[in-house]
Amino acid sequence: MSNEITLQVNGENHRCSSQTPLPELLQQLGFNPRLVAVEYNGEILHRQFWTQTKVQQGDRLEVVTIVGGG
Repeated sequence: MSNEITLQVNGENHRCSSQTPLPELLQQLGFNPRLVAVEYNGEILHRQFWTQTKVQQGDRLEVVTIVGGG
């Protein structure tokens, strides 16, 4: 039995290990966790909950990079 799952990130399918913590997944995908906001299964996920959030089969994430400017 494989422990790999498929989830959707910004509309694209990605595979990772089951129960991967969200910050680790973000780094694997090349995002800087300090510079993004995350919508997790349709809800904005506050940063305080990221470390306890482990991705599961079929999850949907939208990751938005925070850009500064003037």
